[in-house]
Amino acid sequence: MQIIETVAALRSALKHQSHIALVPTMGNLHAGHLHLVALAKQQASCVVVSIFVNPLQFGANEDLANYPRSLEADCEKLDAAGVDIVFAPSVIEMYPQFDGKHLNQTMTVTAPAIANELCGASRPGHFSGVATVVAKLFNIVMPQLAVFGKKDFQQLHIISALVQQFNLPITIVAGDTIREHNGLAMSSRNSFLSADQKNTAAQLQQELNAIKLQIQHGSTDFNALILAATERLQASGWLVDYISVRSALSLAPATTQDQSLVILAAAKLGNTRLIDNVDLLR
Repeated sequence: MQIIETVAALRSALKHQSHIALVPTMGNLHAGHLHLVALAKQQASCVVVSIFVNPLQFGANEDLANYPRSLEADCEKLDAAGVDIVFAPSVIEMYPQFDGKHLNQTMTVTAPAIANELCGASRPGHFSGVATVVAKLFNIVMPQLAVFGKKDFQQLHIISALVQQFNLPITIVAGDTIREHNGLAMSSRNSFLSADQKNTAAQLQQELNAIKLQIQHGSTDFNALILAATERLQASGWLVDYISVRSALSLAPATTQDQSLVILAAAKLGNTRLIDNVDLLR
């Protein structure tokens, strides 16, 4: 496995590859990431995993400085998983206009309106930062396919829109959410949770599944279901950002006519912000 830090070296290493899969990550890898790698290996002859903590997608009061970084351990896992190349660039390599303090000279991708809802409502500019770094990675790697997890359903939706609207010749492959034994969605931020908090964190998926079950049994008062779930989470010490029932196709607020739905949530447990979702067909 090669570990490459520059765009020029990566392009040189890939110039004779004909079927490339890209798995973009911010590192601190867990079984969920390795599941995405396995999907990539099934469909491509060369798998590139990027490890880059992207400053553009962090707000002023978010945890960029404290985001867990474990490059050496990550590379060991990826080598064992059969990855061909790890691309681990510096900030200046990805954003040449960066002056060491500010990224305000960097050209960015404008995300669609849905980027201002759900997670985007409390994280302004987040999805523009995501779309920008993914567009740059697509341009650098030029993969035939890219693999993203369903855990961040809104991100997956926006990246799919990016590919469609910019006519990029890239197939987006969606990987299922991998969970801890108690149902907690695997996340790099889970490392911030105490053992007791990890047990409590399983409640987030449980509440989404409770809403799913009631919808499957015929309930159409989505607001009432959301309110009840929110109150139960708050009673257990959560600070709920949102719970929302949406069309899985458009991410517009769900109507009684929608057959394919997704129930999404974001909430804080202590200082750790967690997201999750469950989908269903009616």
